Amino acid sequence: MGNPDVKKQRTIAKEISLTGVGLHTGKNVTLKFVPAPENHGYAFKRVDLEGTPVIEADANYVVNTQRSTNLEKNGVQISTSEHVLAALVGMDIDNVLIELDAAEPPIMDGSSKFFIEALEEAGTIEQDADREEFIVKEVITYRDEASGSEITIIPADEYQVTAMVDFGTKVLGTQNATLEHISDFKKEIACARTFSFLHELEMLLENGLIKGGDLNNAIVYVDKEISDETMDKLRKAFNKDKLAVKPNGILDNLTLHHPNEAARHKLLDIIGDLALAGTRIRGKVIATKPGHFVNTQCAKKLAKIIKAEKRNKVPQFDLDQPPLMDIHQIMAMLPHRPPFLLIDRILELSDSHVVGMKNVTMNEPFFVGHFPDAPVMPGVLQIEAMAQTGGILVLSTVPDPENYLTLFMKIDNVKFKRKVLPGDTLIFHCSLISPIRRGICHMQAYAYANGKLVCEAEMMAQIVKKQ
Repeated sequence: MGNPDVKKQRTIAKEISLTGVGLHTGKNVTLKFVPAPENHGYAFKRVDLEGTPVIEADANYVVNTQRSTNLEKNGVQISTSEHVLAALVGMDIDNVLIELDAAEPPIMDGSSKFFIEALEEAGTIEQDADREEFIVKEVITYRDEASGSEITIIPADEYQVTAMVDFGTKVLGTQNATLEHISDFKKEIACARTFSFLHELEMLLENGLIKGGDLNNAIVYVDKEISDETMDKLRKAFNKDKLAVKPNGILDNLTLHHPNEAARHKLLDIIGDLALAGTRIRGKVIATKPGHFVNTQCAKKLAKIIKAEKRNKVPQFDLDQPPLMDIHQIMAMLPHRPPFLLIDRILELSDSHVVGMKNVTMNEPFFVGHFPDAPVMPGVLQIEAMAQTGGILVLSTVPDPENYLTLFMKIDNVKFKRKVLPGDTLIFHCSLISPIRRGICHMQAYAYANGKLVCEAEMMAQIVKKQ
C-alpha cells in the first residue's frame, strides 16, 4: 500500500509557448513549457545559445538579486526566474523544462497570471514517482541584519506563506498578504503585478535598465513630487500622451487588482524564489520585509538542510520479518565465503536498488587485529560489505549468477561518518545512479547503524564470467 499522504509527481500534458518582452532587456522572447520526466524538477534551457545549455532552478546558481532573481551556470544566465517558478509551484507541477530564446522570460503583465493560463491550457498529468516533500519539524530562520529582512519557517500541515512588507513611504506603508492553501494561488496571488517606486524608475530610466516596461506590467507608486521634466520622460518612455497620479498615489496607467497587491506580489516572489530550494515545503513561511536577496539566501539554507536530512535519512526496516534472502541464498549467489562474506541478509531487492544487513559481533575475525582493545570495524570492510550488497543487485540481472564474479572498477566520494562497533546492526542501501549496461553497475551506497549514517560511497563494478 502506498502512503496516502504522499502525492505523486506531476508534469504537463503537452508543450505550450508564450511570447512577450523581457522587462529589463526589452527584447522579444518566446518561452516554451515542455513536459519533463520524474525527478527532473524545474530547469531552464537557452535554445538561442550554442549547445542549448540547461540551468537548473537551483539556489546555488543565484548570482544577482538586485531587481529580480538571476541565475548563472557556466557563464550562461537566466534573469527574472521568479514569476515563472511561482506559477509552476502554484499549479502543483513538479517537473518542467522551460525553454527560452533569450536570457529573460517575457514579463507579460508583471505577474504569474499568463504563465498560469498557459499551464492550465497544457494540462497536467500524474507520474509514477512519489513527490518528495521537506516536512518542517523545527523553526528555521534566515535574517539579513543589513536590511532587517527575515524569513521564518515553522511546522504546519501544508505549505503556507505570509508576507509582511513595510516600505516606510506614505503612499505604500505596511501591507500583509497570506496564502493558506497553495491551491488558492491562481485565484489570490497569480494576478499580483510587480511594482516600483517613482524614484527607482527614474534611476532605471536614466541607466537604460527598464526597456521592456511599458506601464502595463508595473504598478508605479509615486513617492515624491513629479517635476514636469520627469513627467515628460515618463510619457516618452511609456508611449503615453497623458499620465497623471491617482488619489491612491499610483500612476494612472492601471488599476490595482487588490488594495494589497504589492504584498501579494511579494508573496508571489517568495514562492518563486523558495522553489530554488529544489524540494516542496510542508511548513508555514512568515516573511518580514522580504526581497530577492533574503528569499534566495533562505532557499540556499533550506537546500542545505534538506540535503543533510536526505543523507541522514535512515531507511526503516522491520528486522523481525523474514528476510528476502537468508545467508544460504546469499551464498548461492555470491562467490564470497566466511570470514569474508560480510552480509547476513537481503531485506529488499528491485531493478534499481538493494538493501542488505550485517550484524557486527565481537567474534568478527578482523577485531582480533584491528584495535583489539578498542574494536572498530575497518572502513575498507564497510565499503566491501556495501559492494557485496551491490553485487546481489547486479548478479540478480543474470539467469546464472553462480557463474559470475563482481569486480570493482572505481570508488568515488567515500566518506566515513561514524565508528562501527561490536553490537551494531549495519543496514546497507545501494541504488543505481544509471541503468546497468554491459554488466557495468554504477551505484550510490549508504551504510547506517543506530539510526545514523556511518559511511557512503559511489561505486562502479562489473560482472565477469568465471574462467
